[in-house]
Amino acid sequence: MRVLFVTGGGQATVFALAPLATAVRAAGHQVFMAANHEVMPAITASALPAVPATESPLRHFISHDRQGRPVDLPLGRPVAEQAEFTGRWFGRMAAESLPLLRDFTARWRPDLVVGGTSTYAAALLARHLGVPYVRLAWDAIDARRVHPGASRELAPELALLGLDELPGPDLFIDVCPPGLRPREAAPAEPMRFVLGNLHRVLEPWMYTRGEHRRICVTAGSQVTRAGGHGLFAFLTRTVRELAPLDAEVLVAAPQALIDDVRSECRDVGRLHVGWMPLDVVAPTCDLLVHHGGGVTSLTGMCAGVPQVVVPGADMLADAARLLAAYGAAVTLPTGDDRPGAVGEAARQVLSDRGHAARAGELRAEIEAMPTPHDLVAVLEKLARV
Repeated sequence: MRVLFVTGGGQATVFALAPLATAVRAAGHQVFMAANHEVMPAITASALPAVPATESPLRHFISHDRQGRPVDLPLGRPVAEQAEFTGRWFGRMAAESLPLLRDFTARWRPDLVVGGTSTYAAALLARHLGVPYVRLAWDAIDARRVHPGASRELAPELALLGLDELPGPDLFIDVCPPGLRPREAAPAEPMRFVLGNLHRVLEPWMYTRGEHRRICVTAGSQVTRAGGHGLFAFLTRTVRELAPLDAEVLVAAPQALIDDVRSECRDVGRLHVGWMPLDVVAPTCDLLVHHGGGVTSLTGMCAGVPQVVVPGADMLADAARLLAAYGAAVTLPTGDDRPGAVGEAARQVLSDRGHAARAGELRAEIEAMPTPHDLVAVLEKLARV
């Protein structure tokens, strides 16, 4: 069986698909993974053959339309506008990726095409080739509101296939734990989430803890000091608000931000800043504080760690509220920058063992889900249809 995995965007989307791709390859099948050029290192670091689908970086599709004209970011706008905008830029990335993908598959024809949540090129490529299409969720965030915007952006490509909207998958694989899955969610084959992030040589502090409570803070891998999204301010403000809790604080952030974070938080003791493997660090923590990123949330769930979530965008808020309703987190309003709000939420979670207990129950749910290895037989059966 030949399987082409198509992902794109940030490294996290590659890492979310890599465990299933690795399981398929380990079962003796031939696997390639395609993505935008800037994440090729993430694919090769995952020990998978990499195929570039476009030279343009992620930021180009977010900030420019097809004619190269700048577009306004919908920061602070209603969630419907954010969903439309997100679908549009994912659609633009798909449109630019299709020519190279078609050229590649003319030489190497797959039996299956597997795409991430919003990797719309996978759906169109599979229809073009006449092979089954599998959508693999890369987090527990419901993206159904995003798809219509992509259909509108991809109207010219859909018309060439005789379609007026994006084709649905022949199989949907969902990593959302059963206890968080909305009742109205589409039917899916469940799969346990496994993080496939980059690794380096570990240091002892990454997998052991001392006598103090331990809190991990992150705003994701895309945060920059100059970004208009406010994530750097969230990161440093959170660290300062956690200082009175007398905890060891781990700040998972890009290496380029180490000096900036330390400068802003110079009075905070017991502080680690920079790259760290979240799947290794999370199980050693008492609390995870973050911006609502889907991969970050799921990593915390897998580790059984309670969370404080301040969604960086309304698109992330629904999933964060479901996690709070389950009892495994406290979720603050989107972009909440009230002084002391994050520190108070952290104090609340750490003082109430109920959140930790519910986080442990959620971890047990995830551990009972089928593994990527278990899903290989499902894909083999689909490829034979």
